[in-house]
Amino acid sequence: MTTDLKGRIALVTGASRGIGYFTALELAKAGAHVIACARTVGGLEDLDDAIKAAGGTATLVPFDLADMNAIDALGASINARWGKLDILVANAGVLGVISPVGHIEAKVFEKVMTINVTATWRLIRSVEPLLLKSDAGRALILSSGAPHSCRPFWGAYSTSKAAVEALARTWAAETEKTALRVNSINPGATRTAMRAQAMPGEDPDTLPHPSEVAAALLPLTSPALTETGKIYVVRDRKFVSYRAPE
Repeated sequence: MTTDLKGRIALVTGASRGIGYFTALELAKAGAHVIACARTVGGLEDLDDAIKAAGGTATLVPFDLADMNAIDALGASINARWGKLDILVANAGVLGVISPVGHIEAKVFEKVMTINVTATWRLIRSVEPLLLKSDAGRALILSSGAPHSCRPFWGAYSTSKAAVEALARTWAAETEKTALRVNSINPGATRTAMRAQAMPGEDPDTLPHPSEVAAALLPLTSPALTETGKIYVVRDRKFVSYRAPE
C-alpha cells in the first residue's frame, strides 16, 4: 500500500545525510513538502536536488541544533508560512565517544545530552502547537537499541537515547486523546557515518542501507497510523510496547 502525503508538511532534522536524508526524500516522493534541517549546507543542497528530481519540494533550513533560539524560531517560522505541521521526524543526533563512563570528558557528555536530549525537547516544545493543528499529526523520534542493551562503553549515547524515549513516551501519553501520534524508532544497525564511527572495524556492506530504513518509516507518517507511545523496531518491521522492569 502506498503512502499518500500530498498537501502535508513534514519537518526532518539531520536531513543532510543518512537516515534523515533518505527519510526526507521518501516523504517528498510521497507528496509532502519537506522542511529539511541540518548543519551541512552542501548535504541539504544535494537533498534538494534529489527531491526536485523526484518531482517533490523542500525548504532548506541550515542551522545547528545546539542553537536553542534557532529551534524556537523554527516553530514560529513554520506557523507564519504554513500554519501547521503534519509530520515531525526528530532524527538528528551525535554519538559522542565509545569510552568507559568515568573517562568521558565533561564537554563530550554535555554535547551529547545537548544535541540528543535538550534539542529534542526544545524541538517538541517549538512544534507541538503546530502538530496539534494538523488533522493527523505524526511524530517519529529516532532512538536506538542502545538504551535497552546498555552495552559497555556506550554510556553517553545510551543515556541520551533513554532520555529521548522517556520524552517521547511522556509526550505520547499527554497527547493520547488528540489526533497526534508519537512513537520512538529503533532503526537498528544501519550503514551510516555514525555507525562507522562507533564500529570502525565493521564491514558496512553487511548493514542495511539508510534508504531501506527510510522506506520502513514512511508508512508511520500516514494519517492512517493508530499506534502511539510505542517503539517501532525497523529490523522486525513492527511496533513493540514498553514494559516495567521485572
